[in-house]
Amino acid sequence: MIRCHHLIREEQMVKCSKAEVRRLKTALRWKIAPAHRERIQMVLLREGGMTQPAIAEAMGVSLSTVNRAHMAYDHGGIKALKPKPNGGRKHENMTLAEEKALLARFAKAAGAGELLNIHDLKAAYEKAIGHPTSDSTVYNLLHRHGWRKLMPRPFHPKRNLAAQNAFKKTVFLML
Repeated sequence: MIRCHHLIREEQMVKCSKAEVRRLKTALRWKIAPAHRERIQMVLLREGGMTQPAIAEAMGVSLSTVNRAHMAYDHGGIKALKPKPNGGRKHENMTLAEEKALLARFAKAAGAGELLNIHDLKAAYEKAIGHPTSDSTVYNLLHRHGWRKLMPRPFHPKRNLAAQNAFKKTVFLML
């Protein structure tokens, strides 16, 4: 069994002035997200005299959810009840503007018809962020900014021309 007696307050919890209650009721009429509306309702139910366990049962949420909503309102007012946005680039190495500035240096050469060397771009990117990164990070950067037509390298860096030519001669003799 989970012990949560420290969260349960059996006495009435009225903390808002009449003006604040009016503002909360007005906020319920706004077009807001359901999670935001639910948190405002939790505070209004507290002001109506309900205890936290009763609010949790009535709203169909856990006691800790009710407690967090009340603490958020007590510390930050109605603005603190708005849920935090999800998503975004949480693990970005550079902002989009910084990425654009980095690519701008390479765009001049690419615009002149030259091929973009990924190794040079990766080296510049790693120097800008201060640590090594994978090739896929650089390819994702190019995709994010609309760069396309990536070409594979034309030959292997450790190729052996003599072995290749010998293979060509033996293959055509067998046919």
